[in-house]
Amino acid sequence: MLRLRIADGNLETWLTGSSGRRLAVVSNAERAMVMLLDSEGDPGEHAADPGAEGWSDGFRLSNGQDDEYPDEDTVPLAEALRIVRHILSAGTPPTGAAWTTDR
Repeated sequence: MLRLRIADGNLETWLTGSSGRRLAVVSNAERAMVMLLDSEGDPGEHAADPGAEGWSDGFRLSNGQDDEYPDEDTVPLAEALRIVRHILSAGTPPTGAAWTTDR
């Protein structure tokens, strides 16, 4: 579903669990910012790519805002999909996925 949304140009996706925990994915179709938030307003945590250099743009939000992020704060799209799949099935990021806490 997420891959299809991104291919259709829907680059921002939010999923909310019954506990209020939120999973957000914002992509530019090559890389993605994957965020986990305990509730609305929580700064949360996000997947990271330590050592990645440079910046990527084209992360278009549903309100039309076009963001740019350091590559170390995003992950390649295939890795983002793997992370999301694991979070949805296990409730936690996969072992070995790098995370940055923003709290």
